[in-house]
Amino acid sequence: MQYENLEPGHFYHVFNQGNNKEDIFYEEKNYAYFLDLLKKYILPITEIYAYCLLPNHFHLLLKINEDVESKKCAQAFSNLFNAYAKAINKTYKRSGSLFRRKFARIRIGNEEYLKKLVLYIHTNSQHHGIVDNFREYSHSSYLAYLSGGKTNICKEYVLGLFGGKLNFKDSHQIKSDEIDAVFNAHLLE
Repeated sequence: MQYENLEPGHFYHVFNQGNNKEDIFYEEKNYAYFLDLLKKYILPITEIYAYCLLPNHFHLLLKINEDVESKKCAQAFSNLFNAYAKAINKTYKRSGSLFRRKFARIRIGNEEYLKKLVLYIHTNSQHHGIVDNFREYSHSSYLAYLSGGKTNICKEYVLGLFGGKLNFKDSHQIKSDEIDAVFNAHLLE
């Protein structure tokens, strides 16, 4: 797979999964640790718009800051994944690669795709059957969008894309209903 450089000023869908589809998050504290490392290494070079951390993979929606050099960007992601993998390997007495490959990245070209990606990321826990209702999943940024508290995600921009919090919630409900319809259709086959 050819990996393009992350370029300043552009949105990216960044994702990866565990080697051999194995878990990369073993217990609750792992999710918090990954988010702490994300704040430490990635937040200084990006804006975060959405995330979902699932037991064996993750999704991030980011925009690379305008003033970041490609080399510095690559180093920040390398630091994040190496620090996390080393901690997991040490804590759980495992060895070898934690992640399947270098992290994948897809450049986002327009706002419509950006909106669809926000919905995809937030409903991913339901899509994979981890929860029946994505709103109950605590390891995504969805609940942060509904909270009044301070967060590290760019809430105002995304809520603006959806035309406000009510449309944001309604769009997620429609996506959730689509997931349920597909699941129910497979049961009837």
